[in-house]
Amino acid sequence: MNFRNFNRNVASVPACDDCSNVHTYHQKIISNPKELAILVSKCSNLKQLRQVFAQIIQIRFLELYPASFHYNNISRTYLRLQSPREALHVYIAMCRAGVSPDDFTLPIVLKAASRNLDVVLAGQVHGFSIKYGMKNDMYCVSGLISSYSKGGKFDMAQKVFCSSPVRKVGHWNAIIAGLSQGGRGREALNMFVEMMNSGICPDDMTMVCVTSACGSLGDLNLALQLHKFIFQVNRLEKQDVLTMNSVIDMYGKCGRMNLAYRVFCEMEEKNVSSWTSMIVGYAAHGHVDDALKCFSCMVEAGITPNHVTFVGVLTACVHGGMVQEGKYYFNMMKNGYGIEPMLPHYGCMVDLLGRAGILDEAILMVEGMPLKPNAVIWGCLMGACENYGNVKLGEHVAKHLIELEPGNSGVYVVLSNIYANSDKSSIEGCS
Repeated sequence: MNFRNFNRNVASVPACDDCSNVHTYHQKIISNPKELAILVSKCSNLKQLRQVFAQIIQIRFLELYPASFHYNNISRTYLRLQSPREALHVYIAMCRAGVSPDDFTLPIVLKAASRNLDVVLAGQVHGFSIKYGMKNDMYCVSGLISSYSKGGKFDMAQKVFCSSPVRKVGHWNAIIAGLSQGGRGREALNMFVEMMNSGICPDDMTMVCVTSACGSLGDLNLALQLHKFIFQVNRLEKQDVLTMNSVIDMYGKCGRMNLAYRVFCEMEEKNVSSWTSMIVGYAAHGHVDDALKCFSCMVEAGITPNHVTFVGVLTACVHGGMVQEGKYYFNMMKNGYGIEPMLPHYGCMVDLLGRAGILDEAILMVEGMPLKPNAVIWGCLMGACENYGNVKLGEHVAKHLIELEPGNSGVYVVLSNIYANSDKSSIEGCS
């Protein structure tokens, strides 16, 4: 099957912007392998992709054309649309159909496994890579290192890295990123030094990983050295936006927002991550007015905020005790930008309401969440009950916390403090 003109043909297929109007078009091209591949790639949301995939299954297309390319294409699109679990389901279907993986299959699966934190699957794919003679494939090795690292199996990640006969920059980036994201910033920096000593030239992604590791350590002196190194390496080239965003984030985590602001102002191009890094940095250090002013300037500049941006904005409201403003931005996120609140957003709002003593609204928000509240959210509410001596609500919240974390003795300590402050010695109803 020839897909030589695949990229050229993609442009000729109309975008699937309206699911209700594409059914007829799907029927026309569903039996054409090349057109179908293009249609899958052009899906812009999960609803569209699921609709196309359902028709693929209905007409048994994959039985007529059992090529790894089609399975890879569907899995890759699910990954692009932030659904790693469904991408893995496609791979499982591929295995059950007896279709052998190609050079692109396992890296896609490993990326899905790492996003899904599925270490068991990563181990299985590791075995497949050996079986199919791909254990030294650059993308497969990098994917294994990343998957094992994100799953907390640093010993296996290190083993895969050390067993690779040729270590390219992608391999180094994977191990440095894995250590950094796993809270091993010092080891990540040591690995970077080893990389430099090996004569491997770092790329932009390397510096993003290294600055992230430095930020997690809060080492300002090292941050200054890394910034100088990045400037020296790129002094004759246009500064990469992703790298400079990581520098802003690094300075923010080191508590030097003045340096972060200087880097931000010097950037020729700024994207949503640039603005978000500034807002999150200001909010983390209690610079409430600066965070909200930065958000206002971002909106005026025509940059559309994302869910991380609003976490920063709501965090600033929490630090400033700005209840009305917090409600305003929370509603703006949902109604103005169509961003569905996630656990961090609800956590900020519950914390904000709890600190202000508005416990009735706080519990209503928690119990009305479309997501299952985690221990952090219940913990915020528990702390508010302790501060305001609300025994009845404290008992109710404690039950949920004990269900989520049976071994957490801190719940009983806080609850006993609530009883002590209210002169209630009995702890009935919490058993």
